[in-house]
Parts: sequence; structure tokens; C-alpha cells
Amino acid sequence: MVKSAPPATTSQKPSKLEGIKGRSNFLREPVATELLQDTTHFSEEAIQILKFHGSYQQDNRDNRVKGQEKDYQMMLRTRSPGGFIPPQLYLTLDKLSYQYGNNTLRATTRQGFQLHGILKKNLKATVAAIIRNMGSTLGACGDLNRNVMAPPAPFKNRAEYKYAWEYADKIANVLTPQTGAYYEIWLDGEKAISGEENPEVKVARLNDPNGTVIRGQEEPIYGNHYMPRKFKISVTVPGDNSIDIYTQDLSLVVITGTEGELRGFNIFAGGGLGRTHNKEETFARAAVPFGYVAKEEVYNLVKAIIATQRDYGNRTNRRRARLKYLIHDWGIEKFRSMVENYFGKSIEISKSLPEFRYQDFLGWNQQGDGKLFLGVPINNGRIKDEGNFQLKTALREVIQLFDLPIRITPSQNLLLYEIAPENKVAIEEVFYRFGIITNPEKIESLVRYSMACPALPTCGLAITESERAIPGFLERIRALLNKLGLKKEHFVIRMTGCPNGCARPYMAELGFVGSAPEYYQVWLGGSPNQTRLAKPYIQKLHHNDLEKFLEPIFVFFKNSRENHESFGDFCTRVGFEAIRTFVENYQSRVDKRRNTGGHRITVRDDVYNQLKATAETKSKSMTDILDAALKAYLKTE
Repeated sequence: MVKSAPPATTSQKPSKLEGIKGRSNFLREPVATELLQDTTHFSEEAIQILKFHGSYQQDNRDNRVKGQEKDYQMMLRTRSPGGFIPPQLYLTLDKLSYQYGNNTLRATTRQGFQLHGILKKNLKATVAAIIRNMGSTLGACGDLNRNVMAPPAPFKNRAEYKYAWEYADKIANVLTPQTGAYYEIWLDGEKAISGEENPEVKVARLNDPNGTVIRGQEEPIYGNHYMPRKFKISVTVPGDNSIDIYTQDLSLVVITGTEGELRGFNIFAGGGLGRTHNKEETFARAAVPFGYVAKEEVYNLVKAIIATQRDYGNRTNRRRARLKYLIHDWGIEKFRSMVENYFGKSIEISKSLPEFRYQDFLGWNQQGDGKLFLGVPINNGRIKDEGNFQLKTALREVIQLFDLPIRITPSQNLLLYEIAPENKVAIEEVFYRFGIITNPEKIESLVRYSMACPALPTCGLAITESERAIPGFLERIRALLNKLGLKKEHFVIRMTGCPNGCARPYMAELGFVGSAPEYYQVWLGGSPNQTRLAKPYIQKLHHNDLEKFLEPIFVFFKNSRENHESFGDFCTRVGFEAIRTFVENYQSRVDKRRNTGGHRITVRDDVYNQLKATAETKSKSMTDILDAALKAYLKTE
């Protein structure tokens, strides 16, 4: 069985990557040198530093040929706080995907875009074009603050949404790496930024009441070793969980006064989903309420939390280097005390909040200022042209014609906004002409609420399929639900090709996590609003056994659910022991129907308990295990 609890392990020797970061001269080398070399790929040391610049080196495993060099290519990711993409940048990315990439764009679960298939020789031209067209890739990957998330909905008549966008952008800028390496390498030293930096941001970055700033360093917040591991931040409004608040290292919730004025922020800390199979000291963890901070102190508190993780996070074992492990090992009270040392005062108690709910904002919506926004569904974030489905062409035409900005959603969809009402019909006509459904009521509900990571063939961490597998999984699950009389049922399904959890499967009602080629861990019990962690139910499910595995669980759900209870809530309420018992009895009844000549036998209690435990571990019925064991025994007699 998969466990979910961990004892900590420590050692004093820094990891290999700490040395690579320290030798990099603030992210310059060996990237700058190797970029000039006529080779197809970067060295391992350069690969690690490239991540800070927003790029991963990959190879297309579909094209591997024994004895030949790998099909090396680069993935490039944008830094887009709150998912904001101006029209000029979108059209540039679209062009670059044809010019240098694999002809697709991919919206990520952290509200950025990814370009895939870029060759090393074209990487500099691609990054330069992004920078010169109002974009950036700096800090989209690597051991620092990643893209800051915010609700994508452009509600112009709701001040709290404006504040969430504003502070997502400002916090991202406060924590942006200050090294000159980025512009030196990709623009030959030219800093293509118009206008002066926001004075509030500059002051916030350098303000140092209690040791959050490292003086005399090119990187005043990070130092020359940066963070122990990636750090994820979001800013949202009360009740809006479109950004999966419980999965972030640090989340801020906007708190306003009676007149809609900004008062401050509730703070959540310690979330994170990445884990490693068979390493029980690693685990998914939900963030917990941490306190409240007035708006005047928000940057100081954010920096105090960053500094605590920077100075005390695990730099020895990268598997346990995230903030969630520091909080787990110390306990929340010790962590709060250390943060308060950097902050210089006590942290206030959290303000009351409404229940968080998930929203995807698909379809046509009112902005609140007379204009409209349109949520366009993107299956698994992949923007492409394929047969009669011409999404990439449709988006390019709409954005060219109407000059519309974009917000990428945390569920890998796009919101087009600032739409004049008189343009609605023309925009609908473009999408219809290219085979795109914009009415969310016409989207298969299992597809609408699902997500998958790219996985194979390009992600180097992938153990098995995800993006290419999930459409088939969803079709089979829908067919099974229909067969069982659950035609109107839908729930949150997420899939990843490895345990890192990029598509956040550990918050899903039904999560599939790649555990071996063609096999998945199955997690059950997350909530429809992504406010509760799921739990691991089985270690390995072969994709061919999907229906056999799910059928008894769905039957139990149908027979025993309470009024309008969701699948995830049902699994949590009844518990895994009850589910396993029902599944065992269900499978036994199926076995009897298949073999009407079956007979009962009796075993000792200790044998029965061992048999039951083995059945749970192997996700097989006790009947099947006993049958196989007896056949093997009788063959030896």
C-alpha cells in the first residue's frame, strides 16, 4: 500500500545542485559559454542553470533510435503573473511555435505558456523575440519564486479581483531575480524594458528590517545559491479557488473593507504536491491558514517567509527541500516564530473567510463594465490545429481582428477579454468556422473538469502517458458511468505521468499518477472544489484494468451516496475500508456468476488477514489470489 506519512531525514552535505548554482556567477555560466558552441544540446550543469532562464532540455522519446543521438529539443516557459498575455505577445508566441517549435502552444497549470520542440541553435532567437514583445521567461523554472498565480476572471466591478491582479504582479516583480545574466545572455546586454520600475516594488525588494536581504549581493533576496527548491505563490479573493490555493507554498487572500478598499491579506502556507514513489518521506501536503497581514506590511511578510525557507530549507536532500517539509518537521508554531523573527513583529490572527469554490469561467461572461469576456476551453492546454479542429488558427484570427488580451486560467483554458458586445457574433462566427465549441454546456463534463500533464514523449520525468492517454480514459469512464445508470454524473479527474503532480492530481476526486510504464497509482477522495487532499488507494493499476477496477466503486457510490453527494465526498465519508469491503464482495459475486460450480472453503483467521492485506496491496480479489495460490500448490503435489 501507498503510505502518506513520513519521518524526516537529514544530512549535512549540500546537494550537487547547490554547487552548480554557487559556481554559476549568478546564472551566467556555463549557459553563456555553451550557447555559443555548435552542439545539439547543453551539458548537465548548463541544463540546471537554464531552468532559471525558463527552459528545460528534453528529448523526444518517440524518436529515440538505438545507437543514434537523442532527438534533443528545448521547452521554453513564459513568466506571466496572473496569466496575463497581451495580444502582441500571444501573436509572437504563435509565430515562434511555427518558426522554431512543434506548431503548438501549451497553456500550463500555473498560467503560463510553453513552447515545445525548440532546437538549441534557435533558443536565443526565441527568447529574444519573447522579451522584445512584452514577455519574459526569467524565473519560470528553477529554484526561486515561480509564476505568481491569480484568478483569471476580469471582473471590473469587483475591487478584490483588481487587487489580486495588482499584488500578483507586484509580488512577482519584488521576487524577480536581479542578476544581469538574463539580458546579457539573451539580448547581448540590452535591457528591453520600457519605463522605470515601480518605486513601490523597488523599495519593497531592498527594505531590510530584520535580515531578509543579503547585502552586497547581486541577488539581494536569493543570494548566490537561490532557494533550496522551487517556491510557488498565489493571490486570490475570498471564495475563489480557481488557483488551487491549498497546493501553493504561500497564498494570499485579499481582505477588503466595507467600501471595497484593500485592508490586507489572509496568509496560507505549506502546500505542495510533488513526491517520489517508494520514498515515504516525501508526500503531498495541503497549505494551512497562517495569519493575517495589513497591506502596508505584505511585502515584508512575504520576504520573511521566503527568507525562512531560504535559510532553513533542506539543501541536502532535494526531495525534501520544499517549504512544506520545513513546516512539517518544525511544526507550524516553530515556523511562525522564525518567520516573526524576520518580520519583526507578531503575525495577526486570520480573518474569517467564506468556503472556497472552484470556478473555470468558461463561456460568455459580463466583465461588469459593459464589456464581455469569453472563456475558451483548451483540452489539456494544448493549442493546435488538427483536422477540422483548428483552434490555433481561430485564436490567431480573433486576436488579430479584435486586439484582445488573454488571461490563462489555472485549469489550462484561456479567457479573451475586453470584448465589445457588438463583436460577440463575429467572434462566435470565427470559432464556429474553425470547429471550436465555446458553449460550456456542450462540453463533455468529464473533459471539462479534467487536466493532464504533457508527460511522454518529451518530459524527462515521465514514467508513463498522460496527455495522450487521458482522452481514452475519459471516454471509457463515461461509457462505464452510462452503463451503470450514472449518465449525469461528473467529477474532477486529473492525470500525471509521474508523481511530481504538475496537473495537481492529489486534489482530484479521481487522480491517476504514473507509477510504471502503462500503470498508475489511483488517488480517491479529493473534493469538487479542490479543498481537500485525496488519498492513495492502490499503487498500480494497469490501464487495461480500468473498468474492472472502477465498476464496483461506482456501483457502491450509486447505491450508498447521500443526497447529491459528490464522488470525492462519498469516498472520504465512507472511507477506504468500506470501499475495499464492498469491492471484495462485489468481485466475489461476479466470480460466482462466472463459475456457478464454485464452492466455499474456510481458512484460519491469520491466513485470512494476510490474504486480505495482500489483496489490498495488489488490487486483486482474495478469490483470484487464493485460486492462483492453490493451483500453484497443487501443481507441486
